[in-house]
Amino acid sequence: MKPFHTLLVGGALLLSAAPTTPARAQQAPSPYRTRFAVDAPVTAGLGVLSGLGLYLVQQKSGLTETQLAALNKNDVPKFDRFAAGNYSDRAQLAGDILCYGSIAAVPGVLALNPEVRGRYGQVMGLYLQTMLATDAAFTLTVGSVTRYRPFVYGTEGPENKRRSKIATNSFFAGHTAHTATATFFAAKVFHDFHPDSPARPYVWGAAALVPAAVGYSRIAAGKHFLSDNLLGYALGATVGVVVPQLHKASGGSGLSFTPIQGLNANGYSYGGLLITKQL
Repeated sequence: MKPFHTLLVGGALLLSAAPTTPARAQQAPSPYRTRFAVDAPVTAGLGVLSGLGLYLVQQKSGLTETQLAALNKNDVPKFDRFAAGNYSDRAQLAGDILCYGSIAAVPGVLALNPEVRGRYGQVMGLYLQTMLATDAAFTLTVGSVTRYRPFVYGTEGPENKRRSKIATNSFFAGHTAHTATATFFAAKVFHDFHPDSPARPYVWGAAALVPAAVGYSRIAAGKHFLSDNLLGYALGATVGVVVPQLHKASGGSGLSFTPIQGLNANGYSYGGLLITKQL
């Protein structure tokens, strides 16, 4: 996922150089609440963790001839064994295009929406923070866990790739995780800016299908097992939804307290509070 770090740096530079567009008087309030004093350190901290994870990845070692010779696909759990030995450059290229294309396309797609465009700086700041959260989890995990990629169990992959330290980075699927984060973030933002839109189910459906296609391509390419993709998909989708949800603006706790009082059948008075949930 090295190209992804280039995308993050480029995105950060664009955001820092972009002028702030003043909100129009009739513009609806943003569904999100961000504070520079809080979000800037959080984003920077996630960037540091991502960099630390990348450093750990670079410190890993490749496989020796002895280790390669000892590999047996029957040692792979049955759940994942069908992918052992897969290798396809075409599937890898397709997955790369879908993954990096989705990450790069989200800012442009969101910019086409007038409501989002009026809060573009805020939304892009959230996007950067969200993507860095996934990237930090991914790099720290891959840098700490050694799991051989499916293609090392076969002979179709080039020998230099089978012996490379990259061949130890199967757990978990970074392409799938980052794509799910990007698409689910876009769907969540659309959902929050357009609470009454009939298009929301279709937007969520598209958000779910793209990372699933990436996951399929990574299995076909021999880069990841099914379990790697399931975890990557779940983590990426969760982060893509949870980070903007944590920034949702709220006028209060969502509860209202109404004093009540009355007279019972025996002539005694009573009082209290009626607590209702605001929906």
